Amino acid sequence: MRKTSGFGEICDAKNLDTFGIFSREERSQMPRQKLEILAPSDRFICIYPAYLNNKKTIAEGRRIPISKAVENPTATEIQDVCSAVGLNVFLERNKMYSREWNRDAQYRGRVRVQLKQEDGSLCLVQFPSRKSVMLYVAEMIPKLKTRTQKTGGGDQSLQQGEGSKKGKGKKKK
Repeated sequence: MRKTSGFGEICDAKNLDTFGIFSREERSQMPRQKLEILAPSDRFICIYPAYLNNKKTIAEGRRIPISKAVENPTATEIQDVCSAVGLNVFLERNKMYSREWNRDAQYRGRVRVQLKQEDGSLCLVQFPSRKSVMLYVAEMIPKLKTRTQKTGGGDQSLQQGEGSKKGKGKKKK
């Protein structure tokens, strides 16, 4: 018998902890990756790139102030920042934000972040709410190596291009 786990993938019912089949000892013997997927969905929050995008309006889905938002964040960048700080995260590449009209691969993806443990306590004390996670991620994305390398190389090409432009003069009769 096959059932969905609530995270979009199809799994056998005997492998899902959400159905309450495994004891605590059996769960402790499972690989950590399986346990991340098996955690109940109410302990995970969803973060779409549109939540942190400074090009979006609040009506289009931005959830943090524009002064703290990032230009065109990707789901992999959000995942990198969250996993680096020690949060339990996984990326769902084929998910899309419902208000996103653009179907490009750049705008695809959803990051699931675990805020609470099984007993209801916080995973990390510095992140008591989804807003605090989003603000931290938006603060750290510009500091990623992929972001700093892109901006450093782009400035030189712009400066070289400016010197080659010539102005047109009036036509002589």
